[in-house]
Amino acid sequence: MRVLVTGGAGFIGSNFVHYLLDATDHEIVVLDALTYAGDKSNLDGALDSPRCEFVEGDIRDQELVEERTADVEAIVNFAAESHVDRSIHEDAPFVSTNVGGTQTLLDAARTHDIERFVQISTDEVYGQIAEGTFSEDDKLDPRNPYAATKAGADHLAMSYHVTYDVPVLITRSSNNYGPRQHREKLIPKFLTRAAEGESLPLYGDGTNVREWTYVRDNCRAIERVLADGEPGEIYNVGSGEELPNVEVAERILEAVDAPESLIEFVEDRPGHDQRYALDTAKIEELWWEAEWSFEEGLEETVRYYLDE
Repeated sequence: MRVLVTGGAGFIGSNFVHYLLDATDHEIVVLDALTYAGDKSNLDGALDSPRCEFVEGDIRDQELVEERTADVEAIVNFAAESHVDRSIHEDAPFVSTNVGGTQTLLDAARTHDIERFVQISTDEVYGQIAEGTFSEDDKLDPRNPYAATKAGADHLAMSYHVTYDVPVLITRSSNNYGPRQHREKLIPKFLTRAAEGESLPLYGDGTNVREWTYVRDNCRAIERVLADGEPGEIYNVGSGEELPNVEVAERILEAVDAPESLIEFVEDRPGHDQRYALDTAKIEELWWEAEWSFEEGLEETVRYYLDE
């Protein structure tokens, strides 16, 4: 299969490209605009393969997208503006890329009869949950601009499946972490700051809970959906490992042998969801389960950032 991976120089996208090259015989076309979140060096080694081609470009560029979709069988769309804090301060790029760019890809998929269209989404589209877990059938209740644009893209993608029979599949994962993540995100940010003896700015009282999935586990899940998922279906991807943010900070400090006094509680951000958690029964039916514990994943992540 020849696969167009958009946003393939970003965090999860680049890890997915490496995983596909290792685990499958697929040919890959990476399309990435190389904004602040995309870095071609994330594809070091991958681009040495004759099965991997890189194209610099934007998913909102209709002519380019049409050209690059014409000779592929599948699209996996990672391309997105993805940082909640940035969306709160400037939401226009999120609407343009996350919704408008997805529309451009869907139109091309429809034109060229793409066999599989995997839309990469997030647990944040569900909003927050005090107890229990979200299933794929739960209503969407996004509470910040980033999450709202991802929810909009999900609805748009599914409408193309219902209206035009585009073979759309959606994955919604919990918080990912691991190699190649932008340093503005919590774990790499805290790791690098702690290693330098700098403070770790923690929103609110640090009790906000997130479910942490090691990025390679998510890549495995996405590949399973690409291969065997049912068009028109949504698949949650999570690890079951829930941690308050303050405990994540404490584990990072322990990993780099830094004092807990570096934790600095700061004013909470607007619309800060208290807790996310996912029911993963559906993805487990595709013979997938999370393999990495948080302890194991954090050890690998520390090694990556501190040995760079």
